[in-house]
Amino acid sequence: MTTSTTSTTTPSAFLILHGWQNHRPPAHWQHQLADGLARLGHDVTYPQLPDPDDPSLGRWLAELADHLDGFGTGRAERVVVAHSLSAVLWLHAVAGKLPGTEAVDRVLLVAPPSASVLARYPQVAEFALPPLDGITLPGTTLLVAGDDDPYLPEGIRTAYGDPLGLNPVLLPGAAHLDLDAGYGSWPSVLEWCVDAGARIKVRGRG
Repeated sequence: MTTSTTSTTTPSAFLILHGWQNHRPPAHWQHQLADGLARLGHDVTYPQLPDPDDPSLGRWLAELADHLDGFGTGRAERVVVAHSLSAVLWLHAVAGKLPGTEAVDRVLLVAPPSASVLARYPQVAEFALPPLDGITLPGTTLLVAGDDDPYLPEGIRTAYGDPLGLNPVLLPGAAHLDLDAGYGSWPSVLEWCVDAGARIKVRGRG
């Protein structure tokens, strides 16, 4: 799904990337985010990545490269929002210096599964993490996860925050930040997308 609308001010460009087994259901917060950003006049790309139930790292990287080619040219800001397996995809892209990654201004990585979880499932084992301590992240990166995510048994700080030099946002009771956890509507993500200073919060809380 690619949506482009006009605005009286220069819009930003957003690339929204889904995770494993995600077929972009309309109730998912990423789908709602894409719709909300488009209504505000921003340029939004929310693609269905190939074979989401049995993904290939190579094919997902190729798809990402296509979307990064010329991404956000002439826009006020270029923002990537990646959930679950696509957060890992983004780290592979940056580690491999995929063209276009260096031009992104802001990145939101939500609930990336840990290395031990990736190794547990043959369908995603080839997404095994690159060395995180050697990655130079482009732009400003925000790392967000639930404090009870079953796909992050080590915790987000141990699995990703410390190796990447990031201070993660930990959301109580948010699990994997997917539909099973009630995400669904997640207004604070839309707020962060349009205002980098906004705080990402648990759904439905102040």
